[in-house]
Amino acid sequence: MSATAMTIDKPAAPAADKWKPAPAAPEVQVVEQKSVSAGRRQRVGAGFAAALRLLLPPILGLAAFVGVWALVSKSSPQLPGPAVVFDAVLTLFSDPFYRNGPNDQGIGWNILFSLERVGIGFGLAALIGIPAGFLIGRFKFLGDMTAPIVSLLRPVSPLAWLPIGLLVFKAANPAAIWVIFISSIWPMIINTAVGVQRIPQDYLNVARVLNLPESKVFTKILFPAVLPYMMTGVRLSIGVAWLVIVAAEMLTGGVGLGFWVWDEWNNLKVENIIIAIFVVGLIGLLLEQALVMLAKRFSYE
Repeated sequence: MSATAMTIDKPAAPAADKWKPAPAAPEVQVVEQKSVSAGRRQRVGAGFAAALRLLLPPILGLAAFVGVWALVSKSSPQLPGPAVVFDAVLTLFSDPFYRNGPNDQGIGWNILFSLERVGIGFGLAALIGIPAGFLIGRFKFLGDMTAPIVSLLRPVSPLAWLPIGLLVFKAANPAAIWVIFISSIWPMIINTAVGVQRIPQDYLNVARVLNLPESKVFTKILFPAVLPYMMTGVRLSIGVAWLVIVAAEMLTGGVGLGFWVWDEWNNLKVENIIIAIFVVGLIGLLLEQALVMLAKRFSYE
């Protein structure tokens, strides 16, 4: 029996898809990768340059300030230098909330008590000053009647109000809050009233033609137009309130940054006084920036 040769045909290779693009040549892929890498490096370099332009001036300014401070402390040994103050910072903030009695508490408690007084006094000033500014600006007769009072009382030194507060409230803490209130209310009244007075008369004429109720006039016309002026007054007021609290607490005593500064002076710890100066400045800056962000958040532009 003869063996029959069997042949098995190999399956044909699938036809190439004529619609599928041919793979790029290795040289083209390398060029594309280099282009993407170059674009990424260019974006990173541009971002770094922008950050450098933004941060370099304040860094140089702070460095110059610290350098001048160090030179002055060399010639005046009674003034602590940056290194001494930095060591005091580490000591103070290692335990900022200790309590060793009513007159010996950590700097954290002093900051919180000062912020509480400022918050109460400033909040009361906003609740009264902003509506008063709207009324004074909206009604000419009321504005003419209160203008002499505002002009007379606004220039009065904040600490001149402290004896009145002590006389009326018979306690140091409400007297300090009273000083903050009466000092910070005027910028809010004045700026809000000016904003109302500068609303174009055409807007109010249209509201009158449409017979809009006073509530609609306020929400649709007055408030959006006056908001930038009002927030300017609020920013000025928080600066005044935070400025006044230190001086008021120096005179009234108790727990707070002002009293803490005075107590450290009596203990001849000048480095702690310098720390308090920086703390007051930093907190004031943060409060103002928070109000700036709030103003941008509620901007009608």
